[in-house]
Amino acid sequence: MLGRSANGIFWMFRYLERAENTARLLEAGLRLALTRGSTRASDEWRSVLVTIGLDADFAARGLEYSGNAVINYVLRDKDNPGSVLHMLENARTNARSVRTAITRDVWEATNEAWMVLKEMLARPVKPNTIGEVLVAVRRQTMLVRGAMEGTMLRNEIFNFARIGTYLERADNTARILDVKYYVLLPSIAWVGSSLDNSQWETVLRSLAGDRAYRWLNAGAMDPRGIAEFLILDGRFPRSLAASYEKLRGNMGYLAREYGHEIPAHVMLRDVGAKLHQTTIEQIFERGLHEFIVDFIACNQQVASAIVHDYRFVA
Repeated sequence: MLGRSANGIFWMFRYLERAENTARLLEAGLRLALTRGSTRASDEWRSVLVTIGLDADFAARGLEYSGNAVINYVLRDKDNPGSVLHMLENARTNARSVRTAITRDVWEATNEAWMVLKEMLARPVKPNTIGEVLVAVRRQTMLVRGAMEGTMLRNEIFNFARIGTYLERADNTARILDVKYYVLLPSIAWVGSSLDNSQWETVLRSLAGDRAYRWLNAGAMDPRGIAEFLILDGRFPRSLAASYEKLRGNMGYLAREYGHEIPAHVMLRDVGAKLHQTTIEQIFERGLHEFIVDFIACNQQVASAIVHDYRFVA
């Protein structure tokens, strides 16, 4: 497979996954902001921007940390290259560049996602339409993923798509976890309080894990249990452990297809082994932030090795 095609597939699905995660994070921020006073609500909205790496640009523009300003900036700002609208445009551009490598269903789902959301985001998003827009972003990106799962051959194209998806998913889950203690929680004195627990529930909601966690834990909200669920529980598809289990399978296919491994295989196994061998007690003893920073760096190294060794060409 040409590196240019692999690059297009890889980034197409990274952008789609990033758009979906951003919509989920905005929805969680909206839920939490509605329960806070105006001062605390601005902190919640800033936490959203910090998580997705857009706070510096937003602050430089002198914009207000309000729901309306943040949501429109993240969803549709034409001058924001990290907006959801730009992500979907990039996904569609990449899909077009690999049009002959994907099925008609995958292309049509991607093109429809772009057209539907471009129309919805042509005008400023108002408070009474925010929910509808965020649901549409999630639905349209999931339709593309569903088309891929239902119509694509399980070949190298499919595996590069999944690799892009799970690298992005792991990165987003880690960043959402990290921002919990450094932005959402006002001070260490709040640890274990009702505010702390509600914020952990918000983290679960932003990763679509609140219902699954409640099923497994009889509804009890425990910060340590939630962290373990999102990091180490392979049953939850957005956990770090589950993402790396899927990555190992997809990378294993490529090793068999090409007849050899690349350095990323070794890196990936090392990260997976750390996740498998560690406990949540060891993570908290070391420090959640320190663990997450190390994971994000390792995840980026794996992604860079894949791009380099499979000779991706932009």
